[in-house]
Amino acid sequence: MARRRVNAPVHPVTPGLSVAPLNDVAVWDAYVAGHADATPFHSRAWCEAITKATGHTCHVLAARDASGAIAGLLPLHLIRSLLFGQALVASGFAVDGGLLANDEVAAAALADAAAALAASLGVPSVELRGGPQPDGDGWRREEGVYAGFARGLAADDEAELLAVPRKQRAEVRKALDSDLTVTTGRDAAERRDHYRIYATSVRNLGTPVFPKALFDAVLDAFGDDADILTVRDGGQAVSSVLSLYWRGTVMPYWGGGTADARKLRANERMYFALMLHARTKGCTRFDFGRSKVGTGPFAYKKNWGFEPQPLVYARWLAPGETPRDTNPNSAKYRLQVDLWKKLPLWAANRIGPLIARGLG
Repeated sequence: MARRRVNAPVHPVTPGLSVAPLNDVAVWDAYVAGHADATPFHSRAWCEAITKATGHTCHVLAARDASGAIAGLLPLHLIRSLLFGQALVASGFAVDGGLLANDEVAAAALADAAAALAASLGVPSVELRGGPQPDGDGWRREEGVYAGFARGLAADDEAELLAVPRKQRAEVRKALDSDLTVTTGRDAAERRDHYRIYATSVRNLGTPVFPKALFDAVLDAFGDDADILTVRDGGQAVSSVLSLYWRGTVMPYWGGGTADARKLRANERMYFALMLHARTKGCTRFDFGRSKVGTGPFAYKKNWGFEPQPLVYARWLAPGETPRDTNPNSAKYRLQVDLWKKLPLWAANRIGPLIARGLG
């Protein structure tokens, strides 16, 4: 179970509304299950998996009305890093999350409480990755950096192929005509192959890899609502993706490929196979995730026929503080990124998780 702060003060807000730490996991589960805007990153499964794998404490704030009923929820991971600084993040290692509330009043109360909690902990920043945007003191909108990509799935395999724009469709057809094979599962072998592929991919991009325990914890927490799909060439894994399934949407979340994946069109095979696989699991929507505007992944997702939707995040900063910089494309990290690409994989996999757990 995620560790939660239980002795934080109740924060008085508008009459009849209060915000305090939530310690009842059944109430947490029920509120997320009943809220139309909830994401997997609001769920107890996600938050407890992050804490289990990284040790980052989860503080769950709940707004209650005069009757004591839950009016809003905000899970926050306390990220501490010598390299990247400290922040309360909703949610840790997620691309979404943020304020989940019945109305603007409850959302504003939760935002105020999050800022007060950060101040009481001596943390200079709160980061909300989605949800309503607070406009109180110290809050700022952050936009123009990321875009999300999602669209509906087609009714059958042929329609799915025809939904892909012509140029990209030709690449998918070539991948389908090759000898590549696809496996799906959650067992130790699939996990091992996925981590090797993912670690290789992010090392080649100059980014430290997350700890393997993070992937294991998420798979274990989500059960049948998460799995791994791997593309193999002659039995050898060349591309692999760990996906979440949430309310009829498939979310390819952690994926990558080897140096051979591009020439083999293994990624084209992987994402198209995932679209078909997701339909067998009852999904009707494909969420391709977020990408930084102007990057290769941004263009790649557009090639598949996905229209970018701007993402707006929010950040609270204590007076006199500056935002922490966790963007690997930042000029600040250019030298480190170039050096990281040259590391032997064994070294990157040993050092990387120690660094990456501080990104949150």
